Amino acid sequence: MDEAIKIARSAGILGPSVMGSPHAFDMEVRVGAGAYVCGEETSLLNSLEGKRGIVRAKPPLPALQGLFGKPTVVNNVMSLASIPVIMDRGAQFYRDYGVGRSNGTIPIQLAGNLKHGGLYEAAFGMTLGQLVNEIGGGTISGRPVKAVQVGGPLGAYFPPSLFDTVFDYEAFTAAGGLIGHAGIVVFDDTVDMLKQARFAMEFCAVESCGKCTPCRIGSTRGVETADKIARGIEPEKNRQLLADLCNTMKFGSLCALGGFTPYPVMSAMTHFPEDFAPTPLVEAAE
Repeated sequence: MDEAIKIARSAGILGPSVMGSPHAFDMEVRVGAGAYVCGEETSLLNSLEGKRGIVRAKPPLPALQGLFGKPTVVNNVMSLASIPVIMDRGAQFYRDYGVGRSNGTIPIQLAGNLKHGGLYEAAFGMTLGQLVNEIGGGTISGRPVKAVQVGGPLGAYFPPSLFDTVFDYEAFTAAGGLIGHAGIVVFDDTVDMLKQARFAMEFCAVESCGKCTPCRIGSTRGVETADKIARGIEPEKNRQLLADLCNTMKFGSLCALGGFTPYPVMSAMTHFPEDFAPTPLVEAAE
């Protein structure tokens, strides 16, 4: 990126007079510490200002008061990467890819228990089953697929019964999931979905910026509650408590870190209830 910027500046594409025009446009690379929560736009702005990556309360939105208090537009890399082809081939060319309101292509990361993991660019419109079985080649273990997590570590888990879900934003929202950054992780039938739900809560607890109570405390209590279910301690009561925690986090968190953590937890509880009904504790022999 730094090398590309040097080339652009030397060619007059960046700088105080773009291509000899009176317009100024420049780019600068800032390297952050790699905090997951800085994927949230206001945490990112704090990081750019040299502050700790903590979520800001909204309003005001960054478009009104962002970097150093100035109006700021925040875009992700996928949005920016789509600009060259649109500029070169036109908007209609880009819109011809995709389906419904989900236009263009998206970089999809296939990972986990797959024969052909990797990074693929595909148009919206394929089904989840096609992505897993045709592009990914099915499980590398040869065992049946049990769950597929879509959208990153805070994405929902989909069972094979939902493999006909079209890979676009609207279809996944309707199915109770999210596309997120389009990461797809495949698990075969040996996975324990209670452990996966616990991992989501643990991930949130570790990565939380700590500003809001639902995310900071809810995720910690979520780990404890999942452990109680695993140990057979009042499983029905604790399953309800876990669902209540998810509801509080979803609607009470300041940003999507806490707000999206319920997706993997609730989808695991909904689609794989058998993994949340462990054998009761066996008392140790005297």
